[in-house]
Amino acid sequence: MSTVPGAVVPGLPTRPGTTRAGRAPRGRLTARARHERNAGLAFVSPWVVGFLVFTAWPILYSLYLSLTDYDVLNDPTFVGLDNYRRMAADPQVRLALWNTLQYTVLQVPLYVVVALALALLLHQAGRARGFFRTAFFVPKMTPPVAVGVLLLMLFNGQYGLVNKVLAVFGIDGPSWTTDPVWIKPGLALVSLWGVGSAVVILLAALQDVPQDLHDAARVDGAGWWRRTWTITLPMISGALFFVTVVNTIAAFQMFTEAYSAYFGAGNSTYSNDAALFYVIYLFREGFQELHMGYASALAWLLFVIIMLVTAVQLLVSRRLVYYEGDQR
Repeated sequence: MSTVPGAVVPGLPTRPGTTRAGRAPRGRLTARARHERNAGLAFVSPWVVGFLVFTAWPILYSLYLSLTDYDVLNDPTFVGLDNYRRMAADPQVRLALWNTLQYTVLQVPLYVVVALALALLLHQAGRARGFFRTAFFVPKMTPPVAVGVLLLMLFNGQYGLVNKVLAVFGIDGPSWTTDPVWIKPGLALVSLWGVGSAVVILLAALQDVPQDLHDAARVDGAGWWRRTWTITLPMISGALFFVTVVNTIAAFQMFTEAYSAYFGAGNSTYSNDAALFYVIYLFREGFQELHMGYASALAWLLFVIIMLVTAVQLLVSRRLVYYEGDQR
């Protein structure tokens, strides 16, 4: 007797857990699907366990510590919202936040513009592009502590290389490392030492811009600047947005370079308020003064600020960022 494949034949038994057509009931996984699911869970389980133990639990525990008086040496004592009330009245918190905000406003646009300019230059480099891409990225591997020392060497008001170069052009360079007005601009400039990572990201985005669009615009008489403004920048706006968000978060967490340059052991400028960034104040409260409960509250305030700033950037990006396949 011939039958149609998949047809139900009256009187023939079916396997347990399947329909009479040989298929698993709707909503129930087959043995192969369950095996693949279990294998996938087994592969991701090390990451899941690591995330829960080393990231999620410390984050949640720090929230609890922010509600306690904890000095590391003794058990935490619950104090409710006292740490947050203390933050609201602490002038050092306002000073550190203001310094951090000033630095972020200076550093992020400068960093993105320089990275974009270098990426545009490398895009025209032809066969030498690979060499220069590596050359720009290598400084990113420099330890941040070394970058802080480099800041003191390059921007020293008396014998620093930057002021010596300015003197060649008849410009009297400022006291970058001691004048409160110039400390944050100096740190913003030295941050360009690691601009190579953003250059690589933007260069990859530039290489994905369709050449046909440039050719059509060139035929219509558009110059380089017009093509860059109307074609290149919109097409790489997603990469620009990514670089901006990531660098904004990093700027709010500015610590190592400023700490090694202005607050390190034996540094006479330890009391320099112009270099007191938020994370430096958090570090001092938590690991020098052992006010770990208060430091946890400071950390949560920084988390909320970064989350709000990022949320605003995401809202703005809906109008300014173009993604391939976007139908808006």
